[in-house]
Amino acid sequence: MNTKYPVNATLRSTADTVVWGHIAADVPPALRIKSGQTVSIDTVSHQGLLKGDPVAYFSEAGVRAGQVLEDATDIFRRARRGEGAGVHVLTGPVHVEGARAGDMLEVRILDIAFRVPYGVNSSGRGSGVLPELLEIAAPKTIRLDLERGVALFSDDIEIPLSPFMGIMAVAPPPDIGRASTKPPGVWGGNMDLKQLTTGATLYLPVFNDGALFYTGDGHAMQGDGEVNGTAIEISLTPTLQFIVHKGAGARMTWPRAEDATHYYLMGMDADLDTALKHAVQETVDFLQDRAGLSAADAYALASLSVDFRVGEAVNNIKMVYGMIPKNLFRKKMEYWHDGQIG
Repeated sequence: MNTKYPVNATLRSTADTVVWGHIAADVPPALRIKSGQTVSIDTVSHQGLLKGDPVAYFSEAGVRAGQVLEDATDIFRRARRGEGAGVHVLTGPVHVEGARAGDMLEVRILDIAFRVPYGVNSSGRGSGVLPELLEIAAPKTIRLDLERGVALFSDDIEIPLSPFMGIMAVAPPPDIGRASTKPPGVWGGNMDLKQLTTGATLYLPVFNDGALFYTGDGHAMQGDGEVNGTAIEISLTPTLQFIVHKGAGARMTWPRAEDATHYYLMGMDADLDTALKHAVQETVDFLQDRAGLSAADAYALASLSVDFRVGEAVNNIKMVYGMIPKNLFRKKMEYWHDGQIG
C-alpha cells in the first residue's frame, strides 16, 4: 500500500461488503466517509469464483493454496450472484456524506496495489470481438514478476504491468434500479478505461444520496478494446480520495477523466459509430467550455490533435474516448468553472 497518502479508512472485501453482478442504490453502505477523505479498498477478481472453489481452480494452474486470497474463498462460500447479473465482484458501496443527486464525485486514484502475483485472461466460444474464433474455453493463468513490473505471458513475451480498476461507479439513477455490472453507463461501471491508473482522476455524476461508490474488476494491464473479453483479471487494492462538487454533475452527459498529460472525454452506445459521435461531441463541448473556442475551432482542434480510441468493445455498450493533450494549451485549464479541483 502507498504510504505517501494518509488513509482515513480501509474497506475489506468479504461476503458482507461486496455485491456480485449488480450496481444498485438499495444496498446498505459498506462504509461511510466525508468528502475529502481517502479510502483503501480491497477488491477480489471474479476469476476462479464462477466455476467452483477458487483454491481448486487455481491449483490446476500451479497456484499454491496459500496464494489464494481468503477473501475469495469467503465470497465463494457465502456471497450469491444475482439472477441475470454480470460476473464481477464489487466492493461497496461507499457512502460519501453530503453527496446529492446533481452533484459530481471526483475520484482521485492515489495508488493501486497488487494483492496476488498472478491473474487470469479467459476467453472462449462466444467471447469478445471474434466470438466464433475459439471452439472451447481458453482460460490462461498468467504469473506476474512484481519486482520487475511485468506479466510473464510466455517464455518469450513479457508485458509491462499497468494496473487499473475496470469498474468504478456510483449507483445508477433511481429509475434504472439495479444495473448489471457488464455494460458501462453514465454512472461509470465497466468502462475498462486503461488510463485510470495511479495519478489519474475520474469524474462521475451523482444520482443518489451519498453517491454510493463501487469498485472492482481489477486489471493488471489491458489493451484498448479488451477484444477477447478479458484483461489480466486480478485482485487489487486501490487507494482513492473522494471529493464532492456541489451541482457540478447536472451538466455532465458522460463520465470524464484526466491525468498529468491528457483530458479524457467519453461516449457510450451499443452502436460504435454512435459512441464515437458522443465522444466527439463531448470533446467539442469541453473545448468550447474550457478553452473558449467556437464550435468550428473546437471541431477543427478535435480533428487535428485529439486521438479517439475504442476503450471498450465487448460488454454490450461500446465506449470510445478522446484524448486531449494538455500541452496544447499555453495556460492551465481548471477542469470545472467552479475552480474547486486541486
